[in-house]
Amino acid sequence: MEHPNKKNTFVFQAGILAAAGMLVKVISLIYRSPLRSIIGIEGNGYYSAAINIYTIILLISSYSIPSAISKVIAQRLAFKEYRNAQRVFVCALLYVLIVGGIASILTFVGAPWMVVKNPNAVMALRVLSPTIFFSGFLGVLRGFFQAHGSMVHTSISQVLEQIVNAAGSILAAKLLIGVVADKDATTQAIYGSAGSAIGTGAGVLTGLLFMAAMYRLNDGIIKRRVERDKNWHEETYREIFKVILTIVTPFILSTFIYNCTTVVNMTIYYHVMAYKQVDAVLASNHYGIFAGQSVVVVNIPIAIASAMSSAIIPSMAASYVKGTVAQTRRQVSRAIQMTMLVAIPAAVGIAALPKPIMQFIFPQKESLDMASGLLAALAVSVVLYSLSTLTNAVLQGIGKVNTPVIHAAAALVIQVAGLVALLLYTDMDLYALAAANVIYSLVVCILNQLSVRKHLEYRMDVVKLFLKPFFAALVMGGAVYGIYHGLILLIPVSRVVLLIAIGVGVCIYGAVLLLIGGVSGEELAAFPRGLMLVHIAKKLHLLRDETGGSKKKRKKKKKRRRKKKKRKKSR
Repeated sequence: MEHPNKKNTFVFQAGILAAAGMLVKVISLIYRSPLRSIIGIEGNGYYSAAINIYTIILLISSYSIPSAISKVIAQRLAFKEYRNAQRVFVCALLYVLIVGGIASILTFVGAPWMVVKNPNAVMALRVLSPTIFFSGFLGVLRGFFQAHGSMVHTSISQVLEQIVNAAGSILAAKLLIGVVADKDATTQAIYGSAGSAIGTGAGVLTGLLFMAAMYRLNDGIIKRRVERDKNWHEETYREIFKVILTIVTPFILSTFIYNCTTVVNMTIYYHVMAYKQVDAVLASNHYGIFAGQSVVVVNIPIAIASAMSSAIIPSMAASYVKGTVAQTRRQVSRAIQMTMLVAIPAAVGIAALPKPIMQFIFPQKESLDMASGLLAALAVSVVLYSLSTLTNAVLQGIGKVNTPVIHAAAALVIQVAGLVALLLYTDMDLYALAAANVIYSLVVCILNQLSVRKHLEYRMDVVKLFLKPFFAALVMGGAVYGIYHGLILLIPVSRVVLLIAIGVGVCIYGAVLLLIGGVSGEELAAFPRGLMLVHIAKKLHLLRDETGGSKKKRKKKKKRRRKKKKRKKSR
């Protein structure tokens, strides 16, 4: 399972996970439109109500399991404690069996009370209840492989899960609506929403079966390692359960607070709009544009940071527990660099072409202008959320699991105060929600960075990590803006022109970044297909041959050392 070559570096693994995350987001965007046309606005409303409750329960019961378990297992693997690592895995399975089972039963029984304001969503929520149970086991298996330095299994399972989810949701919704085709529209909407929920469950079950098969394939290797483990210290199951609880609980709280901001902001927005006597339907439609369109697009590049966070936790936990703080600092720097290399140009690109991007994904004309404006306002949050997500993972990886909880809670209080003030005393409306997102992510960024600096004595290289990518992104932003608005006069097909502009923009960004020294050859080689990228860059004279330069530097250092030794001897 472990590979000593470059493919075992967390940067390479994060690249694989990020690519899978982006693909999952794309599949999600593609299937939403046909699903909505099948179940209708009413059915989508019932499904959304059910999925919101399901998501909250999942956050509490099993959402943070992969990251938490990967951290605990990775710490044992760092000292080759294979028996203890396996015991952690067994305890984790027992943990999700109990917690997931209770959560699943409570969801099924308590569904009428959980969606009391929307009783027609009960059927969909009950269909989703077994998915909560399966999600826990899927999370443990993903965490197990992540701890062993492999994100490939998680990536494949995520893509399979989303494909089955998309196909299953559409097919099940069609079939169930067909069963009640002679009934009224509301009944059809209820059954259609339940069909969507079946697709979600089928996707999770597919991912679980795949991960279980991968574990079975590696079963022989795992058993041999456990048998050969001569480590004298064998942890008891009671000790391991205590460790799991103390690690998982802060992970859950941090993730819950980090994600519940959406629910809090939505509640505040609706209450203030009601206070201002804004029509409830109008407020609901407006919020749907913000959360269902603008935020969805912004979350696509943020998926890169989530992937990097999942990849960095086990490797950082292993290096930190072994006392190699210098290596941990290098990992933090490399993770931030890779994340910013994607997040910064994504933010600039979104700010430069918000309307064409929104038109490409959500072409509804009636909401295009508002959604585009909100997307541009949210652009900076791509960088801030990416950085705050990553620094959360850094603090969790080095054992400061309670710190992100405190920071998230403090940021939530500050952004709530800001949102209420903006909604009450200005006419910003939805732009107040965008501002609240920026405030929240900025506060978390600042607090997390102060803690990382304190515990790791790490200072960010602002020029290399932020200013150089930002300069390259500005050049790219100006270029794509000019290319798009120039070509649209010649080729009046927005989607084609946008794809051309993005393609050229990526090339310009990469070229400028390499020319100004934003990425070295060694750093570029660590990326997926990195050696090929290095070869292309050298052929285009965008990257100098650093091997010769580095050899010369090493020779000069050796000469200096020799001279110093001679001086000491002469003295």
